[in-house]
Amino acid sequence: MIAQYTAASIASENKQLCTPSSVDSIVSSNGQEDHVSMGANGATKCYRVAKNLENILAIELLRTAQALDLRKPLKSSKAIENMVSAYRKVVSFNNADRILADDIKNTVQF
Repeated sequence: MIAQYTAASIASENKQLCTPSSVDSIVSSNGQEDHVSMGANGATKCYRVAKNLENILAIELLRTAQALDLRKPLKSSKAIENMVSAYRKVVSFNNADRILADDIKNTVQF
């Protein structure tokens, strides 16, 4: 469940980051300028959302591979079995409690 809580937290952060930057525009130069460009702020928020999405998808892959391994000897499609096999060369099956931060990082790299 910890991985699910982490993914939910990251998704919630993404929702906050997706608030339009323009809602925070303010007048400047004593009212002579009617807006301040928020393009750079929007771009940096977009980058953070994309990086967060990488982690969410990594957590989903981590959990999916674990679930598929727990269902053995049942098998999925050949393509999925090949993908999980390649993934297991990078992230091992989780058979005991461990810190998942390294698994998530390695999954992002995978």
